[in-house]
Amino acid sequence: MRIFLRLWRLLAPYRGFIFLATILGALTVGSNIGLLAVSALLISRAALHPPILDLMTLIVGVRFFGISRAVFRYLERYFTHDVTFRILSQIRVWFYRKLEPLAPAHLMDYGSGELLSRIVGDVDTLKFFYLRVLAPPLVAFMVLLGVFLFLAWFHLQAALVVLFFFLLAAVGIPLGIRSLSRGIGRRMVEVKGALNVLLVDSIRGMTEITAFGQGWRQQVKIEGLSRELIGLQGRVAGFTGLSGALVMLTMNLALWCVLVLTIPLVAGGKLDGIYLAMLALGAMGSFEAVLPLPLVYQHMEESMEAARRLFEITDTKPVVQDRAGHWLIPHRYDLEVKGLRFRYRENDSWVLDGLDFVLPQGGRLAIVGPSGAGKSTFVHLLLRFWEYEEGSITLGNHEIRAYSPETLRQLMGVVTQQTHIFNATIGENLLLAKPGASPEELVDAIRKAQLYDFIQSLPHGYDTYVGEEGLKLSGGQRQRLAIARVLLKNAPILILDEATVGLDPVTEKEVMGTIYGLMEGRTTLVITHRLTGLEVMDQILFLEGGKVVEQGTHETLLAQKGLYYKMWELQHQVLVEKT
Repeated sequence: MRIFLRLWRLLAPYRGFIFLATILGALTVGSNIGLLAVSALLISRAALHPPILDLMTLIVGVRFFGISRAVFRYLERYFTHDVTFRILSQIRVWFYRKLEPLAPAHLMDYGSGELLSRIVGDVDTLKFFYLRVLAPPLVAFMVLLGVFLFLAWFHLQAALVVLFFFLLAAVGIPLGIRSLSRGIGRRMVEVKGALNVLLVDSIRGMTEITAFGQGWRQQVKIEGLSRELIGLQGRVAGFTGLSGALVMLTMNLALWCVLVLTIPLVAGGKLDGIYLAMLALGAMGSFEAVLPLPLVYQHMEESMEAARRLFEITDTKPVVQDRAGHWLIPHRYDLEVKGLRFRYRENDSWVLDGLDFVLPQGGRLAIVGPSGAGKSTFVHLLLRFWEYEEGSITLGNHEIRAYSPETLRQLMGVVTQQTHIFNATIGENLLLAKPGASPEELVDAIRKAQLYDFIQSLPHGYDTYVGEEGLKLSGGQRQRLAIARVLLKNAPILILDEATVGLDPVTEKEVMGTIYGLMEGRTTLVITHRLTGLEVMDQILFLEGGKVVEQGTHETLLAQKGLYYKMWELQHQVLVEKT
């Protein structure tokens, strides 16, 4: 019930549309009842050969209900689907707004296929919440109320009999179907989600799966889930047929009972015979509103399971809490780190353990060390993807917790070692950094990122699509595109986290030289395990096990002949061998 109420609250902005669509649904069924009842009355009256003028009202009534039924059906379908799509749009936007603050800390436990399944498959399942869970009972209630009052006007016992069979079809049969199909809706959502996850992961990892000859294994998994899903859908189809047959049975029983009760009244002169067919067909027509009801519980089960899967994510509390006002903006861009300690989980070892340094505004600092030393983790803390436990990070005399995460990220241009390129054009990927950038600014950025000649050689230039995750580009080209985005953003703080990964040594040196020339007057932080071009750094920290083990300039660290010197010497030998 709690999930049901939460879903209902999400529909709050569209309750007016929902009420209108429900009224139109009831009017559609009412027009059908009116068409059957008035047609029956017209035929009965016409059988007595009255003057044609006496039949004109009924003839107009038949035309009215025939036309109005089509009109109301069209309007009902239009508004019903319109409000359904509006609801789905609302839910998707709501889910994304809840999802974004959780990245990346809480989303690391979910695969991309799992998230895609929830934001697409589960949200799409919720379209049934209104179409087949909320609307049908409301329409049926309104129709029942109108038919009962109509029949009671002529004969109360007939109205009560129709009420009994109507409730049997609307409540009794659905409860029976629910007991037989319990758990099917929930399992269908689970299987659909698992199948979507498996398909997405298979497509994304197709190259590796094929290379290692594991295609048959994935095929077996997909076939197993597909068979289970088809079996569940077959059971649903069977229950749909059974519920339809039972509703038709109750409808015909109601029709015959009305005839059994009213025929003696006609024979006894207590009821005009011309109303006999009208009452019977009117009662039968009311069961149109009951037809969707037997599967309401199943669709509710599916909707509740889909909603539960969404709420499971959205109820998660973000790791980073925005405690600050969005108005706070730093006037200086110097960084100071004191006693910084961080670990991903409470019982894990410290990833950063007592990190200390000062980076003045406009200064250049490099943090180097082997993989796993905690270098990228510091960038995540600086961008407020995680909260540090001890110590402080100060930007412009204010701890970064005093700024909103959005403000901090606007001030920083970042190139990471895992560059994400969207399945769009080169130009669209560039404009992510600055949507209003001029053509001159784009050209300037790509020239400095060593991309200009490559883009000019493409048949479609900036309009060239780069494919899923930019796979139509080489690793180096993807990295240069990311560097161009940072150059275009022109932020006062620039962070390069393994920014030249994928570039050959010569090009790497050229690009780094271009970047460092551009960084004059900007606070620059370089995270790398490759020691190319670090001669221009004001300060270098060598990180190992989350601690600073060496600190100084490039020349000073080489003179010490410690860990930095050993790493530099090893990489220098490799570079010499390659050249």
